[in-house]
Amino acid sequence: MFQGRKLIIATKHEKEKAIAPILEKELGVHCITVPNFDSDLLGTFTGEIEREDEPLETARKKCLLAMELANSDLAIASEGSFGPHPSIFFAYADDEILLFIDKKNDLEIFIRVLSTDTNFNVREVNTIAELKDFAIQCQFPAHALIVKKSKNDFSDITKGITDWNALKGAVNHLLETQGSAYIETDMRAMYNPTRMQVIAQATQKLANKINSYCPVCHAPGLGITAIKEGLPCNQCSSPTHSIISYLYGCQKCNYEKEEMFPNQKETEDPMYCDNCNP
Repeated sequence: MFQGRKLIIATKHEKEKAIAPILEKELGVHCITVPNFDSDLLGTFTGEIEREDEPLETARKKCLLAMELANSDLAIASEGSFGPHPSIFFAYADDEILLFIDKKNDLEIFIRVLSTDTNFNVREVNTIAELKDFAIQCQFPAHALIVKKSKNDFSDITKGITDWNALKGAVNHLLETQGSAYIETDMRAMYNPTRMQVIAQATQKLANKINSYCPVCHAPGLGITAIKEGLPCNQCSSPTHSIISYLYGCQKCNYEKEEMFPNQKETEDPMYCDNCNP
């Protein structure tokens, strides 16, 4: 279905370095980018342009824009969100959406990866010593930093800083003029190797899903549509919140299948039971 076809990677930030090798190997496509593609029109990480849509819709708009520019019917885009992890306290997360659109075969296949493997962080600093501590914590200079006056002030902003002298110069300028500087990690993929690794992991997960075909209609993209909790406690047999099964579904026909005990265990430890360990 995809062998030899041209696949547009809708990116301005060199994500093709993570995406192309995997999809060319797994799908047999030929990956290209669009030189004049500007994803910043749909929102920037630093906030100068607010993202108006949910991540999946933003990824869809990226795909459609790139398809129009390149006159192609096959595209992929990713959209990342960064902030506190929804369930792990005091941890940041990289929430990556990858969307694959095939207009020729009327397909949309997407995956989501939520990873704690991120250097995302922000801080207001008042001294160069505080800046050094923050930079080390954020894996600078392998990962770039951004300097601006304050969280919502974009009048004096420097992005993509990977040199200590440049970083210190930008911060000293603000310390001298206003006494503080706002520092944040640059989450654009080409300036953030950790994020690039997460995108690669997500791309492999997406490729595996694309290569999972429905046994009835043979459409690609057979994937998990629901997760069922209720693995029984091995002491009292009460249902726990642990996963007992995955429900797989085809987006082209009504085929469904349930995979029981996906984590290779049929009971759960009492420590995870609300009855035994309230």
